[in-house]
Amino acid sequence: MSAASSRSLLDWFRKAARPLPWRSDLPRDPYRVLLSEVMAQQTQIERVVPAYTAFLAHFPTIEALAAASVDEVLLAFTGLGYYRRARSLHAAAREIAAAGRWPSTFEELRRLPGVGTYTAAAVAALCFGGSEPPVDGNVARVAARVGAIALPLGSPALARRARAFAAGLEAGERSPLVFEALIELGATVCTPSAPRCPGCPLLAGCAAAAAGRPDAYPLPRPRRAIERHRWVAVWLERTNGDVLLARIAAGRLLAGLWLPPFAELADGSSPAALARSLASLAGHQGPLEPASVVAHAVTHRRIEVMPFVGTVSADRVREARSDWGWHDPSRPTVGTSTLLAKLRAVCSPPALPRTGSGRSSA
Repeated sequence: MSAASSRSLLDWFRKAARPLPWRSDLPRDPYRVLLSEVMAQQTQIERVVPAYTAFLAHFPTIEALAAASVDEVLLAFTGLGYYRRARSLHAAAREIAAAGRWPSTFEELRRLPGVGTYTAAAVAALCFGGSEPPVDGNVARVAARVGAIALPLGSPALARRARAFAAGLEAGERSPLVFEALIELGATVCTPSAPRCPGCPLLAGCAAAAAGRPDAYPLPRPRRAIERHRWVAVWLERTNGDVLLARIAAGRLLAGLWLPPFAELADGSSPAALARSLASLAGHQGPLEPASVVAHAVTHRRIEVMPFVGTVSADRVREARSDWGWHDPSRPTVGTSTLLAKLRAVCSPPALPRTGSGRSSA
């Protein structure tokens, strides 16, 4: 596209850009940019802003983040989901702090734990003047519509075309803000559905809009097959309201987070028998009452959790392992998942079914 298109895009961005807390004059603080990009992955920006502000209050510098424990970092990430991001961010912080300097090129940043092509390009461009275009779904969608490119979102071929498109626009102004403006344009104007074409600064050169078919581009992203899981969980609650939580082992779904003890239910197995087995690991041999089934989703995984509830006294239950402990489920001080709040809603009184409700005990 022409230099005029680049100027039009930047003029629009300077007037319409959302006032996000990590946006400042260039060059920017790489820690703040990295944190914002990690948090924004697969998370709505409305949820990111308060989480970002709270996270910075806990860990104001990369050194503070590196010095924290992974449990502290996961706790600060609670509610955002996709917790592998938090573990990778913590690992990257430790590498940077140990090196005593920030990696400043796209290639160096790409080698950090959990930092992909897009994030490395964004940090390099906005903080160190790098020229590699950061291409996310927003930029790919804008490129596909402007050029009427009939390729699937997420495909390497479309990513290559989008990088060339973004680089061409940046060449007209020689400013990394062109990249950020493209991302903003895709997020707020050239949206996946119902794009607001009349307000687009690139409308004059958009082939999809000229054909009256902006929704036809890009082609849909191939759908990932849904994985279905059935879990049994035990909600062992003390009379003071504390609940037994266990840290999920590495290599398992939601690894590193704390949830009530749970296990995958094999086909044909008895949920009640599995619940009794889980409870016995903590030394609880008393009755367990089934509660309502809870549905939870993690990316392409759909999880059905069958909780069983037992009320215990402090002297009847032992923590069988060092990574088990008692916690207030309404104000947990360990990293957990939104699944905990869902389970609490159906397992804690008065949600727990009363005796005589007609439901059998395990």
